[in-house]
Amino acid sequence: MSINLTILGCHSATPRINAFPTSQYLEINNCHFLIDCGEGTQRQMRKYKVGFSKISHVFITHLHGDHFYGLVGLLSTLGILSREKELHIYGPKGIKDVTLLQLKISQSHAKFPMIFHELSSKKSELIFENDKVSVRTIPLHHRVYTNGYLFTEKEKPKKLHMANINHYEEIDKADYLNIKAGKDITLSTGEIVPNSELTLPAQKPLSFAFCSDTSYKPDIVPIIENADLLYHEATFLDDRKDLATKTRHSTTKEAAQIAKDAKVNQLILGHYSGRYKDISVFKKEAQEIFENTDLAEPGKVFTIK
Repeated sequence: MSINLTILGCHSATPRINAFPTSQYLEINNCHFLIDCGEGTQRQMRKYKVGFSKISHVFITHLHGDHFYGLVGLLSTLGILSREKELHIYGPKGIKDVTLLQLKISQSHAKFPMIFHELSSKKSELIFENDKVSVRTIPLHHRVYTNGYLFTEKEKPKKLHMANINHYEEIDKADYLNIKAGKDITLSTGEIVPNSELTLPAQKPLSFAFCSDTSYKPDIVPIIENADLLYHEATFLDDRKDLATKTRHSTTKEAAQIAKDAKVNQLILGHYSGRYKDISVFKKEAQEIFENTDLAEPGKVFTIK
């Protein structure tokens, strides 16, 4: 069970020479996801050796260009690479029409199955689940309909505590599946051996919360509570809180307050405004509220096990 998060792009608004719009590659419990797809994403994927063919699901937060203008280009490239495997694309209502129109007009080679999941609910909802991972939306507050995403590992079957099991002659291999499933064992004497005695403590499932773009929205705290890793936009330093409010973005201290209130383990800041040349100040300012803060930078990898 592990999380590997690669930052492909982490700046706001327009692409620049050394600044790429939002995109992240997430590997969680052996599932491979792309989160947002700003312009230049596929270039960054090649640069940081992210396998195009591994990605099975793409999650788009909202339909501002710096979060999805790279999607059509990526889909076209996948077509040129002769992809046949289906690709699931999640995003706000409208993402299907705008994407298919561009692909049609450009006579793209992308002929593989694309399954669009358009979102419109303003409440958190489960949108994807398999035997390894679940994904919920995190309703955000921006100038257009926007969702963040919470990725959570599924619990693995319990591991057997063989040293304790061997104390009981009656327990044999035929019981192992029931024990792994969490069941107690009843001996012929009527004694009940609790499952907690026969299994090792389970590792807490890991989780990653992605929140961009949004104004300060404290009601997301219960959704992301105790997340191992939180990415939260911080477009502005605290001295431009007025501008953050006006544009429905967040400041460093607002992001840090969300992290603190949600009791997450680690905070990553990103979506920096182009007006700042030195982003190290973002980390310093956020750490006044939440110590375990780091900065998103292209190519940076965050690993949790």
